[in-house]
Amino acid sequence: MDRAVPRALVSVSDKTGLDEFVRGLLDAGFEIVSTGGTRRYLQDRGVAVIDVSDYTGFPEIMNGRVKTLHPRVHGAILGRPDLEKDAQAISEHGIVPFQLVVCNLYPFEATVARDGVTVDEAIEQIDIGGPSMIRSAAKNHKYVTVVTRPDQYRGVLTALKDGGLQPLQRLRLATAAFEMTARYDVAISGYLNGVIGGDRAHAAAAGRDRIKLDLGLKMELRYGENPHQRAAFYAESDAGSHTLAAARQLHGKELSYNNLLDLDAAWLIVNEFEGPAAVVIKHNNPCGCGVAATLDQAFDRAFAGDPVSAFGSIIGLNRCLDQATADRLCEPNRFIEAVIAPEFSPDALEQLKSKPTWKNNVRLIECGLMPHNRSPVCDYRRISGGLLVQDRDEIPDASEDWSVVTERQPTDAERADLEFAWKVCKHVKSNAIVYVRDGAVTGVGAGQMSRLDSAAIAATKSGDRCQQGAAASDAFFPFRDGVDAAAEAGITAVIQPGGSRRDEEVIAACNEHQMAMIFTGRRHFKH
Repeated sequence: MDRAVPRALVSVSDKTGLDEFVRGLLDAGFEIVSTGGTRRYLQDRGVAVIDVSDYTGFPEIMNGRVKTLHPRVHGAILGRPDLEKDAQAISEHGIVPFQLVVCNLYPFEATVARDGVTVDEAIEQIDIGGPSMIRSAAKNHKYVTVVTRPDQYRGVLTALKDGGLQPLQRLRLATAAFEMTARYDVAISGYLNGVIGGDRAHAAAAGRDRIKLDLGLKMELRYGENPHQRAAFYAESDAGSHTLAAARQLHGKELSYNNLLDLDAAWLIVNEFEGPAAVVIKHNNPCGCGVAATLDQAFDRAFAGDPVSAFGSIIGLNRCLDQATADRLCEPNRFIEAVIAPEFSPDALEQLKSKPTWKNNVRLIECGLMPHNRSPVCDYRRISGGLLVQDRDEIPDASEDWSVVTERQPTDAERADLEFAWKVCKHVKSNAIVYVRDGAVTGVGAGQMSRLDSAAIAATKSGDRCQQGAAASDAFFPFRDGVDAAAEAGITAVIQPGGSRRDEEVIAACNEHQMAMIFTGRRHFKH
């Protein structure tokens, strides 16, 4: 057999486009060496293939577990023919070098994503020979071209027709190969950590020494928070259908960095509620939120929270956006940047795309609702030189564990407003004060250095709409002045975590104002 003829080792799980690619290699003068299922696949299609066992002189054993882990295979990949000792070993052991390795891996991630998959089934989908061949070829990319994805096939064939792959092309393919094996290892270690109870959802609490993230490019963004900043959206490989990574854009301009932040904030808030709910988001904070018997009524309540701030806002809805709600969105003098909902009715979708003056620009996003029994996940936040990791603040609050600490019990209406305010307040930047009345936010004080300043802002936004309403504070009141300010604004019931050294002073202030107050025992800072 003429050893000057180039050889390609082909062993793939994903056979997309393989026929055309291998026939192109044959046209370029390559001999094809292949293994197991790939060899049978090609032979069934009339492609001449050399069985790797015929080359190594050693059969596939253990039901195909061992087939390429052989010195004549890895010697053919790792050998450097222009080095004297490598050339001597190649000659002495009858090694025929490969110039091309085409390989992708067992579908481990697809396997573990299936419902009911067992650990044994998952383990069987851990590829051993594939990563070994890929890494060998990528390491020796000066001599060997490694191809790991079907979308690389066309470029490789074009380069071969144009005289061969250049060193930079081989280096790029090698880099892509190492990225693929790295992702593969992350997927395996993440799954096994989940099996033993140390999955990434509890990375911070479990005290793991290292955290591995597996993120793929979802989309390039126009820019970051500001036009001079470059930006992109990278999605987790196992992101669920209820996340922005899986959401569908039905209409409108491309999404921006800030759009995505606000859409995520909107989606987290409306998914807090069982009944129809709507939220209006500006700069990552709710300026309005409402719940009602119907979605259009919930939107009316949300938009009324702060109509001035609502200009250019992001709208979140937890029900199919119907015609009645679309009518509200399209009323004159309203400008909306984006809407996220689990579904859009055909009539509502057509109206939003055709009626308002901002029809060509509004981004309409469809996303699956969040399951209430979803597994907890980690929040990651970059700081200089590292990453902060914590469990996301998603554990439901047990209202049955709350305690009324004042002389007066809240009325049923006040209790409903307190529970509503507490869910909204959890998503407001600290120091957070939220005033509500009848299932609607009337005013929000967010991100202030003083809780008293937040209370003043919430009162200013509310005007007289919070009379007989409820207030939520994301952390305890350090002094009674916050309660006094709420009482002056017309608030009659308060919910807060408690836990201050001055709790008795704050409780006494509520009793003086004949206010009801609940301690939840849980803080919800959001920095």
